[in-house]
Order: sequence, then C-alpha cells, then structure tokens
Amino acid sequence: MQTNIHPDLIALPKVQEADAILRKCVHCGFCTATCPTYQLLGDELDGPRGRIYLIKNLLEDSTISDDSIAHLDRCLTCRACETTCPSGVEYGRLLDIGREFVKDHANRPLRSRMLTFLLRLVVPRPALFAPLLKLGQFCRPILPAFIKRHVPIKMPVLHQVEPVAGANVLLLTGCVQSAATPNVVASLLKVLQHQGMDAEVFHEGCCGALDYHLSAHEAGMQRMKAIIDQLFPRIDQIDYIVSSATGCGVTIRDYPEILQYDAAYRDKASAIVDKLIDPIEIVSGEAIEVATTRVAVHTPCSMQHGLGLTGAVEKLLGDIGFEITAHREGHLCCGSAGTYSILQPELSQQLKARKLNVLAEGKPDVIVTANVGCQLQLKEGANVPVMHWLELLAEQF
Repeated sequence: MQTNIHPDLIALPKVQEADAILRKCVHCGFCTATCPTYQLLGDELDGPRGRIYLIKNLLEDSTISDDSIAHLDRCLTCRACETTCPSGVEYGRLLDIGREFVKDHANRPLRSRMLTFLLRLVVPRPALFAPLLKLGQFCRPILPAFIKRHVPIKMPVLHQVEPVAGANVLLLTGCVQSAATPNVVASLLKVLQHQGMDAEVFHEGCCGALDYHLSAHEAGMQRMKAIIDQLFPRIDQIDYIVSSATGCGVTIRDYPEILQYDAAYRDKASAIVDKLIDPIEIVSGEAIEVATTRVAVHTPCSMQHGLGLTGAVEKLLGDIGFEITAHREGHLCCGSAGTYSILQPELSQQLKARKLNVLAEGKPDVIVTANVGCQLQLKEGANVPVMHWLELLAEQF
C-alpha cells in the first residue's frame, strides 16, 4: 500500500510505526472472510481492509468524518484478521494507534460518551466495581432486561485453597474477574495444588486494557506502569506470572510494544512478559477418571489470535478424558470483546446468538471458555452451564 502521511504527523514515532504497518497491506481481502462485523454487515468499511483505508486517510489528511469513526468503533479488536493475513499486517496495533488520533476528531453521541466515561470510572476500580456489582445482583430480579443481561448472577467460590505468600508462581486476579467470577482463581489454586505446586494470589488491579482500548491511552499506560512497578521488584524471585483471564494476558503480553517509546519501562515490561504464561501452559494433561461429559470449547479471540494458543484447551481436556464436541466458526468472536457488549449491544447480541447456536450443534453438557468476558457473555443465553475450563477441571478433584 502506498502512503503519503500528513506533514504535521510524519515525524511522530507512532505514525511512522503505523505507516510501516500500512505499507504491508496488499489489499488481498482474505481478512474479510474472518471478520465478525463484515460477516454480519457486509460493508467493506466494517471489515479490516476498509478500516485500514480509513486509518490511512486519517493519517494522510489529519481529519476523519463521524461516519468513519463509527466504522472504527464497530471493530471488536478480535484480531482474527491478523491470523488470516498472509502479509503479517499488525492490524490490532494499527487500530490502537489510529484510535489514539481519532479521539481528537471524535464527535460521538452523548450516550456513547457517557457510557465510556462510566465504564472507565467504575470497571477498572475493584473498590467501586465490586460493591456496585453486588448491588446490581441484589436488584437483578427487578432490573429491565437490557440492564439485567449485563449483570451476572452471583457466582460462589467453590474451592478453598490457601495461597502461599512468597511462592514463585504468581496468579493475577484481574479487576473484573476477581469480582464477577472469583471461582476461577480459586479453581486454578485447586488445580495447581493437585499438581503439587504452591502459588501466591496477586491483587494487581487493572492491567490497563479497558482504558487503552477506549482511546484513553495515557490513562491505560499509567495503569500498565503501575502493574510493572508492582511486579518488577520481585521479578527475580518469580518463575511464572499466570493470568487466567486471557484478555488481561494478551494485554500484558503487549506491554513491550505499547511502552516501546518509554525508555524507563520498555525493558521492565519485557522482563515481565518473559515470565508471563497462560494457565494452559502450566497445567498438566495427565488422564484422570472423569464423569462422562461432552464439552464444547469456546476459545476466546485473545487466546487464539492474541496468545496463539488455538486448540490448547481442547487438547488438554481431551487428554484428561473429556469428550470434546466439534463446532463450526471457532475463529469468530462471541461479541463480548471487553466493553463492546455495552457500547455496541445490537452487534454483540447477534454475535452471541450466532456463537451459541454453533456451540450447541454438538449437544454439549457444558460450554467452557478461558476469559471472563466470554464466560459472562455466553452464560447469559446458554441452555447449558458455561464456565472457565479451570472450574470444570477443579470440579474433578
């Protein structure tokens, strides 16, 4: 792709990075075949190739229309297009850079601005989010349907395993996961205990993903630096940093890229990422005696397109003894995508219905996933239990 970046922008390092990404695109269109929003809407501008052109025009003209911003906002950032792209276009990174410049031109509707403000105010702050979630759960029976679907039923902690302070395995809790699905980290503790491993639970706060993906880059990077400031002093005493929420895991994995222009943090970020793993990379798959259970595995976009761990959960659970049911369209997003289900509810609901239909084709007894957002999204509407794969495994012990 040929580019002609605006003279006022071309000297900026991030714009130069974006320009290099743009030039990799060969207009082939393979990405449209795996883009969830293009599948639903059939609009070139609601697919990766069209959005790449919109970002190109933004960086060339230093302006963008409200209609073009709406097309960018409809992107889930699922990164399925990156997995498909034969040219290695780093679309997710390009979109993040583009959104940073879009915010100076955006004239979004008041409702959208209010929702974004409230999400950024409440969700990354467990001290606010947890009590408000409990209040919502208490009032859930009388809430309107469009609000109720965003308030998950209270999920109890079923396993009581004492974490070990100072252990060389550190478990991250996640700001949303710690409040909405606390049994996930408890289950991970249970599974690791079964394998003879001690672990410490680390209440780290928000990883910065929510702010960063809502174009509040400075606020997001401040949260990222806060996580690094907590983890880096202990880095030599830690063997593994484990994130059981793949959405958080893929964001932390991207810290060195996001902070590459900050000399004080980029090397520290790389040192942390060197210790970062997903639970699927530390849990063993030895066969155990399990109840006959048909399991449909929904692999989150963050896990397959971000972390590159497609098929890992299916293999582990299959090796252990579960019957894994096959389904189509495993590459497509369930519509959760962080705050997407709130900011783009119509598209999110369509994607959820489509995902639940294909997951149900194999008549599973249970649906498992690996990210808190996907778990909550699919649970609201599924006809069978939906849980984190760690919860299913912990139940067997």
